[in-house]
Amino acid sequence: MRRLLIPTFTFLIGLFIWNSDASAFCGFYVGKADTKLFNKASEVAIARHDNKTVITMANDFKGDVKEFAMVVPVPTVLEKEQIHIGDPAVLKHLADYSAPRLVEYFDENPCHVMLYERRSMDALKSMPQAASARPERERALGVTVEAQYTVGEYDILILSAKESHGLETWLSENGYKIPNGASAILHSYLKQNMKFFVAKVNLTEQTKLGFTHLRPLQIAFESPKFILPIRLGTVNADGAQELFIYFLTKQGRVETTNYRTVRLPEAQEIPLYVKDKFGDFYRDLFTQQVKRESERGVFMEYAWDMNWCDPCAANPLSAEEMRGLGVFWQDNQTVMPRGKSFMPQPQAQNVFLTRVHVRYDAAHFPEDLMFQETSDRSNFQARYILRHPWTGTDECPAATAYRQQLRERYEREAQTLATLTGWNISEIRKSMDIAALPTNDNKKWYQQLWVN
Repeated sequence: MRRLLIPTFTFLIGLFIWNSDASAFCGFYVGKADTKLFNKASEVAIARHDNKTVITMANDFKGDVKEFAMVVPVPTVLEKEQIHIGDPAVLKHLADYSAPRLVEYFDENPCHVMLYERRSMDALKSMPQAASARPERERALGVTVEAQYTVGEYDILILSAKESHGLETWLSENGYKIPNGASAILHSYLKQNMKFFVAKVNLTEQTKLGFTHLRPLQIAFESPKFILPIRLGTVNADGAQELFIYFLTKQGRVETTNYRTVRLPEAQEIPLYVKDKFGDFYRDLFTQQVKRESERGVFMEYAWDMNWCDPCAANPLSAEEMRGLGVFWQDNQTVMPRGKSFMPQPQAQNVFLTRVHVRYDAAHFPEDLMFQETSDRSNFQARYILRHPWTGTDECPAATAYRQQLRERYEREAQTLATLTGWNISEIRKSMDIAALPTNDNKKWYQQLWVN
């Protein structure tokens, strides 16, 4: 269905460098849960340092491009040089790099390398063109067109207004389809002396440039405010919306101050058959987490130094790509690889990435998102583990104990999967074929009476 008014945002951030060494996970990357798993998903990248902010907005728009309209509250009047068209490929690279990931490990021969396996486990645990309104009509409505530009395939207006009803009327009269009920939210932004960045597709320019899809819009400005106005985008929404925010900072991780920031479950071992349905797994896991936070949580999916990754869902972004997203403070130099994580290439310097995922609607997110930069530089990733059993025939006490414990391990994985996703535990056991595994004859008699 059509999305006539795109969810829009204003905010600030800071950045940091982290040079500490960390134990490698030593796993194999096998898949990722990308943003395409979710319907009605929007993406925003925010680079900020010293009150200087660059926002890249990917437009989640469905319908006739002639109907596209974006209204973004901004703290100041933007000059044309402060507006840019971004590269969607760079934003996709950023999303792929930070996506929740599936990794797999292979158990070694317990007769040979039990010490190695214990060390590995310890490491895992640590780790448009606007119609021209007559000047007198604008004055009557209390609306001022502060500036207007054509940037790429977009016609841009910067508006100020004295009151929300006049602004809403002006937008409607000039072809911007604003939903009923927007006045109250527009009024709240006017009270903060906010301006409005308004964009429509210039069909002539779009045809001339040859683009069939809307490219990301970028704006650069300075402001002490660190907020993300999401309320305007909930006015005409037909349900909850997904929002992915990628913070590029210099000093530390970013978190919300007026909602709870929640780390998603990570480093959980799940059954092997999930490899072929990782998308279903992650969608249901995220839904369960949203329910547990009473639909008011902001979920962290990734927090990591941009210089490296382990395991990598994609190569780290280059210094050039980071600059394209607004990272203006980085050092231009080549970073040598740490271990086997990636090949040497010019990398972004002094950049820390925080990725959060929000499922929001007007009822559960009545306030705009407010953020702060923290000094927390610890790495985090939503990572889920497939552990392949050793299937050798060697005989030793360690191998005997290993085989006896496999059934218990599989049952733990089944219970973990059911808890994370809400899937039926009986169906999970059936898919895993746990009943075919040998029982542990060393169990006490009462431990074999009941299976929970």
